[in-house]
Amino acid sequence: MAQYHGPFPGNENPETLGVLLVNLGTPDAPTTTDVRRYLAQFLSDPRVIEMPRLLWMLILHGIILRTRPARSAATYREVWTEQGSPLLTISREQETALQQLLEQKMEQPVKVELAMRYGNPSIATGLEQLRQTNARRVVVIPLYPQYSATTTASTFDAISRELQQWRWIPDLEFISHYHDHPAYIQALAASVQDYWQQHGTPEKLLMSFHGIPEDYHTAGDPYPDECRTTARLLAKELGLNDDQWAVSFQSRIGRKEWVKPYTDELLKEWGNKGISKVHVICPGFPTDCLETIEEIGAENREYFIQAGGSDYHYIPALNSSAAHIKALAEIITG
Repeated sequence: MAQYHGPFPGNENPETLGVLLVNLGTPDAPTTTDVRRYLAQFLSDPRVIEMPRLLWMLILHGIILRTRPARSAATYREVWTEQGSPLLTISREQETALQQLLEQKMEQPVKVELAMRYGNPSIATGLEQLRQTNARRVVVIPLYPQYSATTTASTFDAISRELQQWRWIPDLEFISHYHDHPAYIQALAASVQDYWQQHGTPEKLLMSFHGIPEDYHTAGDPYPDECRTTARLLAKELGLNDDQWAVSFQSRIGRKEWVKPYTDELLKEWGNKGISKVHVICPGFPTDCLETIEEIGAENREYFIQAGGSDYHYIPALNSSAAHIKALAEIITG
């Protein structure tokens, strides 16, 4: 890609490679007010909820934002730490580690900035910070290994809207997915193998991904297919046979059908069938958050144990592990 080698107008800094690391987002605090603000932004995104806008806005503001924030705030309080939101804390660690590694690898100045699709720090803030460092080329890497219109495309929308306000836009590279990148698969496999060395191997490894409505998939969203590709490649890297692993989808809401099988129902089925030891990994979540810590680590554990299972473990996300940061650097630098 051709690069401009002159100074950015009004900026005496040398030209910089900018990297915008984008995660989903989190409320600023586990309070009803902050959660309501966060959910209002998240659930107002037409990429997330594909319904006639007027009808959905009536439902969102008339029902959901009147009832759900208090319940969600209570759940957020269960995972909140002294440092704040786990997702934000870990994302900051990823930002710092990636900055350090890219500085070692690159022959030009580089600046990594973190942004959240919803909440803070915003995409607008992240891009502005890169502009101030004279980033004339920007690589955007949404932390969604598998492409979905609900996540990846939504991030692209937000980037585009912000850059439409700039007079001089940077050269832009947008990494839309990395679900089958060898370094990513190897990092996942290493995390599983390390965990098994400490906790033994299970009867079943369940690879649970965030779900989407089935009609999104039938309309052309490749997300479930990319999830299954990730799972197949990870199983192959681990040397598993077909009866040692499975794919499922979590976090469904509402009454419509979502992509199956559902994580909670599959775990109940396994418990009822006498499977006693299960490990769960979430290869679509590079950062631990509410959906992994609470939903997988606690809620779904209870489903499995109550159905007859006895040994349940959640294998943590890659987070800021050295293998994960190395994989991200390889994806960014090509």
